Amino acid sequence: MEVLRRLVVLLALLGLGLAARRVGLLTDRRTDWLTTVAFYVALPALVFGATYDRPLGELLSPSLVAGVPLVITTTAALAWVVARREPAHSRRSVAIVQSYHANLGFLGVPLVALTLGGEATAVASVVLGLSLLTHVPLTIVTLVAINDADASVRDELAALARNPVLVSLAAGLLGSAAGLSLPSVADASLGVLGEFALPLALLGVGASLRLGTDGLDPLGTGSVVALKVAVMPAVAFVVFSLLAASQAALSTAVLMFGMPSAVSTYVYANELGGDADFASVNVFATTVASLLLVAAAIQVL
Repeated sequence: MEVLRRLVVLLALLGLGLAARRVGLLTDRRTDWLTTVAFYVALPALVFGATYDRPLGELLSPSLVAGVPLVITTTAALAWVVARREPAHSRRSVAIVQSYHANLGFLGVPLVALTLGGEATAVASVVLGLSLLTHVPLTIVTLVAINDADASVRDELAALARNPVLVSLAAGLLGSAAGLSLPSVADASLGVLGEFALPLALLGVGASLRLGTDGLDPLGTGSVVALKVAVMPAVAFVVFSLLAASQAALSTAVLMFGMPSAVSTYVYANELGGDADFASVNVFATTVASLLLVAAAIQVL
């Protein structure tokens, strides 16, 4: 019953964001403001607060460091095989990228914090950081290579170094290594800010969803949904089980890698020669499918 209640709340926030955009309450400018606050304030606070006081060995366990890139590259390889049927390079590149590039920041870490607790949130923060270092370069190189896009890979990758989530994670790991201890007021403030990450993100994601018929391809979208929200978490379960990861790491990885395709994949597709309409449909479809499957995953985990 508790899982159902949480799912209803998640879907309600997502739907509220979508409805607010439709009636004009969440304009593009206001949506940008919401996502900016979530990305630059709430999410970094959540990541830093979850990691700075945890043992460093627990955060950077060998199974976690090895498992995250392995899950992403394995799913990407499967996506390359499945997407070969797509004759258009613009759609093939998007299908590959959206099969592994998950919304781990806006949805993954906040959702883990809501459902699995503090230890899992620390693990999720590290999963997010390792994933950013893996799937962002892989996505850029894939889109540029397949679409022969005129873009500077170096400039795109340089922006990754300024990512506030990576900066906050690095600060948290340094704090962990140094044995940092914050006053209770500061720690509580981080917790309060972090609690805003999920509702702000869901409202922003809902307002950012675009659904049209131009990019509609039931078979193509179906394969992306299957790979992203079913195959990828299954790969995560197998990989982290074989690596003898802790129960917290296993549960967190399965939930994190079951997140939908990131909204940023639409932006990357639009900038780097991918089919933006197809990408938009896939983001919408994977988001709805993911939230439905998350309820079952939380119940099991």
